[in-house]
Amino acid sequence: MPEAERHPVASVIEFLVRYSETDKMQVVYHANYLVWCEMGRTDLIKQLGSSYAELEAQGVMLAVIDLGVRYHASAKYDDTIRVTTIMSDVRSRTVTFEYKIENAKTGARLATAKTTLASLNGEGKLIALPAHLRQAIENAIT
Repeated sequence: MPEAERHPVASVIEFLVRYSETDKMQVVYHANYLVWCEMGRTDLIKQLGSSYAELEAQGVMLAVIDLGVRYHASAKYDDTIRVTTIMSDVRSRTVTFEYKIENAKTGARLATAKTTLASLNGEGKLIALPAHLRQAIENAIT
């Protein structure tokens, strides 16, 4: 399917920046963007029919093995943040997520990010993604 016709499943969450997420100048500390990515990622996994807790109960852990973030502008205390998350790739043992973090009121792009997660068992060894999850991801990407 041509790129213009693709409509991947997306998670869109909104929330207010909490004071505890900011520094003395009320600017969001950079590591908090990674927490926001996790919020979007876990919401998207839940949309596919399995919460992260359910995956762990099945003996599947998803560990971040690659991460990239590009900061475009600062978020500040009490801003309304929108995180849009999609999955852009799935392999037998990995899944890649992409994130757009923006100010929900102004539309200003604050950060873009990409993470790749590996499927691990309880002992930390690479395992194949569960078939039902991989199929759900493949369906969500295309």
